[in-house]
Amino acid sequence: MVEAVVAVAFLTAVVTYLGTEQHSGPREETAVIPGPPDRGRPALPSRGVEPPGADAVTPGLQPRQRPPSPSPSPTPSPSKPAAGPQLTVSRGEVPALVDLTAVGTVDWVHWGLLGADTPVRKRNGSGEIRDEGGRGDRDSYSNNPEAYAWRDGTPVQSASGTTSGVYTCDEGNGFVLTVAGNGELRTVRLYAGLWMARGRLDVRLSTGGPTSTLRMEDPHTEQTAEFTIRFRAPRGAKLLMTWTVEESFGDCGNVGVQAVALR
Repeated sequence: MVEAVVAVAFLTAVVTYLGTEQHSGPREETAVIPGPPDRGRPALPSRGVEPPGADAVTPGLQPRQRPPSPSPSPTPSPSKPAAGPQLTVSRGEVPALVDLTAVGTVDWVHWGLLGADTPVRKRNGSGEIRDEGGRGDRDSYSNNPEAYAWRDGTPVQSASGTTSGVYTCDEGNGFVLTVAGNGELRTVRLYAGLWMARGRLDVRLSTGGPTSTLRMEDPHTEQTAEFTIRFRAPRGAKLLMTWTVEESFGDCGNVGVQAVALR
């Protein structure tokens, strides 16, 4: 009994001692104090390996943006060179009735109806057909094998079918006619003829170049032709047509002109 009481008393003393343990100094406690925020760029999630330069940034652009591909500079179209002079001449038969209003949409001239010195012209025409004269005296006639008509003339407003024209006799005599150039391809029709002669037509441009020559002859009677001339000449230049008696086969072998039309 006495041992039991002693044991209980001992245990009570031990417990009391442990509950009242004293420390020699103040108790230290450890705490984690947060540091200043990291001002660097936040870490990005890791990605796969990028090729060198993949993250290069062009000033003014956001990361991963690519500068737009520059648009190709338009290639200037080469200026079209101006077309050079051109000249072709052909010969055909004259229709039984020539409508000058239809074939001379730009200008036309007819000779003989009002005598040797007064032609009839297209009213409000361009005035680009010019009679430059020529050697020899002229006379008019009224028995041409083909007829000419118009509806827009001056000083004669209309004609339904005149057979008049002008002519000049003897070798070396003839007509000089011109048409102005405008830089575009133009078509001229010269209606001409001869009687007991060989006629020579020389066609050239005032800018130079070769002369186109056509000949026509009839030693016994008359002959007519429609000469079609296509030409291109710059402004200020002109087409020159010379229709002359190259050889006469009679007392008054001659060449004649009825009309010129431009379109």
